Amino acid sequence: MKAQFITFEGIDGAGKSSHVEWLAERLRGQGHVVQVTREPGGTPLGEKLRELLLNEPMHLDTEALLMFAARREHLARVIEPALDRGEWVVCDRFTDATWAYQGGGRGLERGKLAVLEQWVHGHLQPDVTLLFDLPLDVARERIALAERHLDRFEQERVDFHHRVRHAYLERAAQHPERFRIIDGQQTMEVIRKQLEQIFATNCS
Repeated sequence: MKAQFITFEGIDGAGKSSHVEWLAERLRGQGHVVQVTREPGGTPLGEKLRELLLNEPMHLDTEALLMFAARREHLARVIEPALDRGEWVVCDRFTDATWAYQGGGRGLERGKLAVLEQWVHGHLQPDVTLLFDLPLDVARERIALAERHLDRFEQERVDFHHRVRHAYLERAAQHPERFRIIDGQQTMEVIRKQLEQIFATNCS
């Protein structure tokens, strides 16, 4: 069976990261070799760029270009080789996040994003994208309760995060063949049962 490329997406505080490794273990239990990775990051160079992107102020164009630079390295060094070997890849964020954060949140011209997406990975899209969605007030409350250092995206104003959420839902509507929307307000048990159902119908 063809190796699958699965991505997790959602606004900050949506709870997606709590399920990444769990899904990977479920897939391994089915006999698949699974690579778990994240964006920005995933490679030594990508992790250095991640630190800059999450903490250093920069021009919006620079931000988008660095996101795609890290992504090109990630694809070349990790994602594409794994898929070529027949391994499954589970990735915490991918290009949909750039459309949501740089495009929706910051208002970067969509034509620029489309050109970068086509250039960097026009030949490859995720097989399944799991979008964790929930009301913004719930997400913000979760972030506040975490009591940790917030990166510069998490520190943005509420209207920024409203735009990010809207952009995610718009992107999902444009690509219904690969998006599966998860209600992030559900209990962990319910969410994982839903993920099992999605896995059974879409990834097997």
